[in-house]
Amino acid sequence: MSGLPERGAAGELGNMVEGYLLWQARVAEAEQRAQEFVRPMEWLTTSQRAEIECHYVADSLRRTRRDLERIAARSRSLRTEYEHRYQQLRRRCLGLALTANAVLLTAMATLLSVL
Repeated sequence: MSGLPERGAAGELGNMVEGYLLWQARVAEAEQRAQEFVRPMEWLTTSQRAEIECHYVADSLRRTRRDLERIAARSRSLRTEYEHRYQQLRRRCLGLALTANAVLLTAMATLLSVL
């Protein structure tokens, strides 16, 4: 994605596709790690190997989901905080601009009254 917040249905669809692809990559990674985990255990039967792989993948995906949910919650929190700070900065800039204009207009009025 571009880094800018996307709005509307197209942006939402893009986020959903990106999330799906991210999750599928995590599933594939967990499956690969599970296979690597059981590979040295030559004494396991095929069904035991499959069961251990299944448990390993399930555990990895639970951990991954928790991590992603924590990251998403933190991202929402930061977004709210930054939006609040941005609004404060906008108000401050508007106040400074209005003050500067008032000072300038007062100075011009004073100068015109003197002339």
